[in-house]
Amino acid sequence: MRKAFISPTKYVQGEDELLNLGYFVKTFGDSALLIAHPDDVSRVKEKLDFTINKFNIKLVESDFHGECSREEVARLQALATEYSCSCTIGLGGGKAIDTAKCVAEGEALIIVPTIAATDAPTSHSAVLYTPEGAFDDYAYFKQSPSVVMIDTTVIANAPTRFLVSGMGDALSTYFEARATSRSYSNVNAGLPCGVNEGVCAEAKGTKTALALAKLCYETLLEDGVKAKLSSDRNVVTPALENIIETNILLSGLGFESGGLAAAHAIHNGLTSLEGTHHYYHGEKVAFSTIAQLVLENADKAEIQEVITFCAAVGLPICLADIGVVHMSDEELMEVAEKACIKEESIHSMPFPITAEAVAAAITVADQIGREFKISKGM
Repeated sequence: MRKAFISPTKYVQGEDELLNLGYFVKTFGDSALLIAHPDDVSRVKEKLDFTINKFNIKLVESDFHGECSREEVARLQALATEYSCSCTIGLGGGKAIDTAKCVAEGEALIIVPTIAATDAPTSHSAVLYTPEGAFDDYAYFKQSPSVVMIDTTVIANAPTRFLVSGMGDALSTYFEARATSRSYSNVNAGLPCGVNEGVCAEAKGTKTALALAKLCYETLLEDGVKAKLSSDRNVVTPALENIIETNILLSGLGFESGGLAAAHAIHNGLTSLEGTHHYYHGEKVAFSTIAQLVLENADKAEIQEVITFCAAVGLPICLADIGVVHMSDEELMEVAEKACIKEESIHSMPFPITAEAVAAAITVADQIGREFKISKGM
């Protein structure tokens, strides 16, 4: 059996870590293309100026247009060539990070998230959009970023909703990895099809990945509420440090090397409902995780544990919490069918999947969540 595990070359996090950015740039050369939204640059400008002067490097600002499109990637690659940049820095949220991945194409890449809202920073994949913001395609690269650098002071001063959303994304990690392991399904850590003709693209998850995914869940339960309180106060505490690591590193390694299953597929189906468009990825994944647990007939105590955690940190536990106040039977089936298309990760569940079963799981998960809220006077 072929197994695979993928990770960044280096992961480092700490208070004011951004002051050391120049050190990592120096491992590649003297200059870097900085891909970041102007608002994110302004948030950390003093630290960027400090690291530029301390390490005598040059950061070429790119005037990032805000969308990870083929056109923007081509423009930025030309800019990197024009200024002979030694490496690429993706600083900010998901769009800037994914754009940097596409520009670097797996070489000399430093990722600096300014929020802990998703597990994308550590991965070797990106999502491409059209210039208008519509989905275009997925992109995969030969390796994960060279360096993932987390300044926990910057994360602590970001809106708490981002951190909580990241916990929602991380919440699914263990349950999806567990399902993938039980079904012996392939994971993203294997070579993407077509990268090297004649090389096997299939790979199963490792015990290491499953163990990290389980640690991800355990840390959420232990430190999630405390980390939220720290973020509310804009202070760095051990609990916040642990949840930042959980949201970004443990969840990132867990999903890519442990596998995705029903939760992310159901999330993708839910995006067809207009009401969900105002909610973050991790918020929708949290409810979708409950739906996966219903779909697999998980132990009642486990479902209650997940719902209790979500309620404690402010994650959605029913459809109304993600903007779906009413859903017709036709809309429900549309969501379920989208979650069940051939390419979706839901087929990594260890049993046959039907759209009818998914629709039923969503309905029951919603009911469980609503009853929980009533019982708690929420």
